Amino acid sequence: MRLGLSVAAIVLVLDQVTKALLLGVMRPEGVIETPFYTDKIIEILPFFNFCMAWNTGISFSMFDGGGTTTYVLLVIQSAITIGLIWWLRTLQGRLTQVATGLIIGGAIGNNMIDRVRWGAVADFFDFHVGGWHFATFNVADSCISIGVVLWLLDAVLNRQHHRGENKEST
Repeated sequence: MRLGLSVAAIVLVLDQVTKALLLGVMRPEGVIETPFYTDKIIEILPFFNFCMAWNTGISFSMFDGGGTTTYVLLVIQSAITIGLIWWLRTLQGRLTQVATGLIIGGAIGNNMIDRVRWGAVADFFDFHVGGWHFATFNVADSCISIGVVLWLLDAVLNRQHHRGENKEST
């Protein structure tokens, strides 16, 4: 459990620090309190920008509705995060603990802190090719996605490991 919670804490800090830095850089002159600004784009590479976007939905703007939807999502995400922390106590494999920590840290940083603080999630990373743009995202979104991929990888590796054991025993 300690490994997963440590990963979650690192993700949470990294997510919040990058948001603080990028919000400072992206904030237009004269804007002090209100975080909802979107007009500044900083080109980093021909295919990558920092671009301010505010997401009232979940990862990658799914279920973007704002208002009551924000609070409903906050309650659901809080319950899921508590369930993941509870489940983390039972996990033995390091890969699964790391994956779960990535998801927990991303969920707390992205979906809980940002929603309580601003009512929306701050997204900045904008990858694009020509006129096509991938959904704008942040560190927490990335960690949640990587955590899910690691969960799937662990499931595949464990399935192959168990198949190998079954073949050896026959």
